[in-house]
Amino acid sequence: QVQLVESGGGLVQAGGSLRLSCVASGRTFKSYAMGWFRQAPGKERDFVARIDWSGPATYYKESVKGRFTISRDNAKDTVYLQMNSLKPEDTAVYYCAAGRLGYFSGAPPNSVYWGQGTQVTVSS
Repeated sequence: QVQLVESGGGLVQAGGSLRLSCVASGRTFKSYAMGWFRQAPGKERDFVARIDWSGPATYYKESVKGRFTISRDNAKDTVYLQMNSLKPEDTAVYYCAAGRLGYFSGAPPNSVYWGQGTQVTVSS
């Protein structure tokens, strides 16, 4: 059973920073893609960032490039999302995801595992 547990969300003023953590457990994640998604009120869940577990490649949503950084610590089975220069439009529930097939876009739903989400609120 794959488990993803997020932490690090909270309330921050615009321009501030937060670091989200996601601890993965339940199996070996060496071939998995790991990512962060977010869902704002009244909107669909949206891709934010992705990192390949076994390599350094990273990918970002255009609007967070230069402000957010995804990283991982394989020894701790943990993925991070460092968020700087936060804006009110970054307010959302942030979800950690693990893609068993190595990708998310177009992947079968049963190949992607999700955490419970952590709330990030950015005040103006």
